[in-house]
Amino acid sequence: MERIPPGRRDDKGHLHTAEGPSDGQGSDPERQLWQRFAEATTPQGFCQSWLAIQCHFLAGVECAMVLLGPPDEGPFTPIAFWPNAQHDMTHLTGAVERALKERRGLLLEGNPAPDSQNPQPESYHVAYPIEVTGKLHGVVVLEVARRPQQEVQAILRLLHWGAAWLEVMLRRSEALQSTELSQRLQHVLDALVSAVEQVGFQAAAMGFVTKLATIFECDRVSLGFLRGQHTRVAVLSHSTAFGKQTNLVRAIGTAMDEAIDQNAVIIHPLPPDEVPLVLRAHEALAQQHGAGAILTIPLAQEGRFFGALTLERPPDKPFTQSATQACETAAALAGPILKTMRAEERWIFRKLADSLATQLGRLFGRGHLLRKLGLVAMLGLAYFFYTAEVEYRVTAPTSIEGAVQRVVAAPFNSYVKEAKVRPGDIVKKGDLLCLLEDRDLKLERLKWLTEREQLTRQYHEAMAKHDRSQYRIIKAKIGQADAQIALLEEQLARTTVLAPFKGVVMSGDLSQSLGAPVERGQVLFEVAPLDEYRVISEVDEQDISEIAVGQQSELLLPSLPGAAFPFVVSKITPVSTAKEGRNTFRVEGRMLGASERLRPGMEGVGKISIDRRKLIWVWTHQMIDWFRLQIWRWRP
Repeated sequence: MERIPPGRRDDKGHLHTAEGPSDGQGSDPERQLWQRFAEATTPQGFCQSWLAIQCHFLAGVECAMVLLGPPDEGPFTPIAFWPNAQHDMTHLTGAVERALKERRGLLLEGNPAPDSQNPQPESYHVAYPIEVTGKLHGVVVLEVARRPQQEVQAILRLLHWGAAWLEVMLRRSEALQSTELSQRLQHVLDALVSAVEQVGFQAAAMGFVTKLATIFECDRVSLGFLRGQHTRVAVLSHSTAFGKQTNLVRAIGTAMDEAIDQNAVIIHPLPPDEVPLVLRAHEALAQQHGAGAILTIPLAQEGRFFGALTLERPPDKPFTQSATQACETAAALAGPILKTMRAEERWIFRKLADSLATQLGRLFGRGHLLRKLGLVAMLGLAYFFYTAEVEYRVTAPTSIEGAVQRVVAAPFNSYVKEAKVRPGDIVKKGDLLCLLEDRDLKLERLKWLTEREQLTRQYHEAMAKHDRSQYRIIKAKIGQADAQIALLEEQLARTTVLAPFKGVVMSGDLSQSLGAPVERGQVLFEVAPLDEYRVISEVDEQDISEIAVGQQSELLLPSLPGAAFPFVVSKITPVSTAKEGRNTFRVEGRMLGASERLRPGMEGVGKISIDRRKLIWVWTHQMIDWFRLQIWRWRP
């Protein structure tokens, strides 16, 4: 008897719906299908009962299947079949692949090339993707026997409506997973908070294991850390003091070693679908101390194990997958925190020893190639510095002075009339430096010339009268007038101040003091020669013992950085001078050869050659001497 699709009337005019005929009298198979659909608890059971209902009420369905998989990732595998899993459905693969790729409902013909005798296709392939919140979860595919095109379109629409049940199932599953995840994260957060809110390792570890025991209803939770090759239990839940050599503690430590050695989370009794593991220590712990279910989680950081966490439950409460994952998450988060807190409470010498051992392990162990290359480079540099010898030179601030420095002073009291040179000017011998005011001297000279003329007339009159006494007096006065005139002429000649030799003007800028009075002996200019220099080095008191007369030296000037000027130490002043917070000695040197680019007053850096010494000593002797002085100062 042919099945009538829902929404259509049979030959007698009865309307058929998804729940059966319009008279409400559903058959027993239909009731069983709906009952199985309502009682389904797994995705496979839900999809199987849903697919059976759909194929029961859709006319012409020959076979069908539902494929599900990870959202948007796959692979998508069949989880429900109709009429049964033995039915060959490989010919539906093309429709499945197209629906997954195009992510839309498809209606495909079973025989793509119908002939004139058979214009209708043998069957139709109906595929509809299952999407929830934009993510592709799977596909439903049906094979429908030869039907009119309108009925096949109706089947596609009804399949679209019926797929909503699958969306509801997937949404419920996602909501349940989200709830379980939130609950698991809440448990993990509570356990983590119980550890970090405490002060000190012991209190934090005790709070953590006690909280885990409360959350997961454990009889006992133990936390242990590796010491050498074995794990030692550090904390037991609900127990502040316990003997470290008791049988229970040793059994728990052995179980922790068993998990760490196998690098795996161990659940006892072992679930049937888990990979077989060695459980001898866990079985002994369960038999000897009454632990029904045991979960041991190794603790690791940066790929290295440092301890383990063991949880024990009653026999009627085995560890589920959700509880195991929550415990693993809590252990992964809290383990490194507790390890750090425990390390901080160690003695300082233990920390230093562990740090040294860690660095040596990295240095001589596997890996850490850059560290090893760095050590080799440092050893090579140390060997080079210890064996290499260089010229040891004492560095000191150095300046240039003229070998002779002539002072040009005012010959008499006068005023500056004209200034021809300023500091830094090069002058030759006899060049005009400045002019002094000569008006008063000329007037004084004219006065004495006039006086001499009068005395000369009086002298002739006395000779005419043969007045010998008057004659002698006047002659003396004439001599006095001649002396005054000679003095004034000499002073007039000295109003022109000339350079005493070829050199450079070091000081004396009278161009800004024209008309200013000068007193006899006042310094007007300082002139230094350009062909003879002496070098003055201010050697620190730490290095003065190395200096000796005759040592070769070099001077480098900031104004002439491309040339080094040699000089020889000629004199050491045995008196120190305090300058800029340090004591220095004045060391004089003689320039070896003059240069036209040198000028008195230039300052630079001088290096006095001592002898050849080891490079490591040259770089470290000042620091070593300072340490020796400080040790001697504080030594009783």
